[in-house]
Amino acid sequence: MIVGVPREITPDERRVALIPDLVAALKKAGLEVAVEPGAGALAGFPDSAYEQVGARLQADSLSASDIVLKVRAPTPEETTRLKEGATLIGMLSPATNQAGLEALAARKVTAFAMERMPRITRAQSMDVLSAMSTVMGYKAGLLAASHLPKFFPLLMTAAGTITP
Repeated sequence: MIVGVPREITPDERRVALIPDLVAALKKAGLEVAVEPGAGALAGFPDSAYEQVGARLQADSLSASDIVLKVRAPTPEETTRLKEGATLIGMLSPATNQAGLEALAARKVTAFAMERMPRITRAQSMDVLSAMSTVMGYKAGLLAASHLPKFFPLLMTAAGTITP
C-alpha cells in the first residue's frame, strides 16, 4: 500500500502533510511512502531528507497512491487524478466545500476531514486546529511585542547591525 504526499499548490501554503521524521513509522507499518519532488521544500524539508529515511520521490503521487496525505483540500483537477477508491486525509473544509466532497464521492474516495477531529485530550495528537491555534497564538504575541518599544527598543538592520 502506498502513502502519497503531493506538493501543495495553494498559493502561499508552506506546510507539508508529512515530515521526514514520520516516514519511518509508516514504513515500519509496512507502507511505502511516495513524496512528490518539492513537497516539503517550503516547509524546510528538502527532497533528500525524505529519501534518507526511505521515502521515494514520485512526480505524480496523487494517482499512484492508495492513501493521500494533503494539507488543503484537493482542487478539482487534483481530485480527477486521485486513484478511484483511494483514501484522502487532510483539511477538506467540509462545511464550505460541498462540490469538492461530491467530486470525491463520485471517485469513491474515502475522505477524512482533519478539522473535524474531536478537540479532546485523547485526540490531541491528531487535532490540527489546536496545533494551528497554538502556533498563531505564539505568533500574535510576538507580533504585538515587536511593536512595543519596551520589549524591542533596538532594531536589527538588514546588514545584521543593531541600531537604537
